[in-house]
Amino acid sequence: MSDVQPAAAGYAASDAEVREILDWFDDYDALVAAGDLDAMADRAAFPINEVTDSGGFGIAAPCDRERFLEQMRDAVGAAGEVSMESVRHPVFLSPALAFVVTDATITAGGDTHQLRYGDLLIRTADGWRFQTMVAGGFGDQM
Repeated sequence: MSDVQPAAAGYAASDAEVREILDWFDDYDALVAAGDLDAMADRAAFPINEVTDSGGFGIAAPCDRERFLEQMRDAVGAAGEVSMESVRHPVFLSPALAFVVTDATITAGGDTHQLRYGDLLIRTADGWRFQTMVAGGFGDQM
């Protein structure tokens, strides 16, 4: 007998709910492309959690709006011309919680990188907001 059990069937999102999440990310990506940092931050439920790894261990840290803006200013502003192609995989935990894994190909300054990251989105009275960002390899930047 295995100690690993498959997950029980969870919430089954409708096509419209999945489309709502994918549209949210399309809008967010447009904000990134425009460099609209304040509007990007408006899409968060601060304080957010940032989760990554460093030295072979997972680490997590809280992030407030000011820190987020500083990080995004460095990332979005320093990159120059950037193109990004993404395939997103939303998994709804409930009608108000969705974890979205993104497989992205990012080209900046002639260099192309592939990245997998995840975001926990929560439904609020004001719409979907990201609350947790998860990506490997960013531990030295936290």
